[in-house]
Amino acid sequence: SGINAEYGGTGKTDLSAKLALATGLRHINVGLVAEEFSCYEGEDEEFECKVLDEDKVVTCMTADMERGGNVVDYHGSDFFEEEWFDIVFCLRTDTAVLAARLEERKYGELKLKNNLESEIFAVLLEEARDSYDPEIVHELQSDSIADQEANLERIQSWIKNWRADNNG
Repeated sequence: SGINAEYGGTGKTDLSAKLALATGLRHINVGLVAEEFSCYEGEDEEFECKVLDEDKVVTCMTADMERGGNVVDYHGSDFFEEEWFDIVFCLRTDTAVLAARLEERKYGELKLKNNLESEIFAVLLEEARDSYDPEIVHELQSDSIADQEANLERIQSWIKNWRADNNG
């Protein structure tokens, strides 16, 4: 079926796009899928964001995911089908680096605090480990451009080996 990989955490969209370009995989940005197909249940006024209709997102992604050959770009992972993924990468960022980036994006105080607490307590990493075989979940540090370049090389190497082992 071809490889499927997922990112969660920080720096994911840039890394996902670079990985897709370098490997010929399809980049699926879940936020864009949600926008394109109106996969929302409403608004969360407290966090100043839309509430994702996870079932509708899964329905919209199913055909592409069953074909394989995807890099899925999203911060969470607990609602995707487990069999969709061959590997999951969770990008982690130092909280000082993350705080500066989120402040630059003009995140509100509550949303900023929530994101920083999630990073401190490794919420998304634990969610991924609980949702998938922990053997396929990998934590990667993503504080700098050098980290991102190293992560890109590491993942490309993994894909090359996966393709050789799976005739894909």
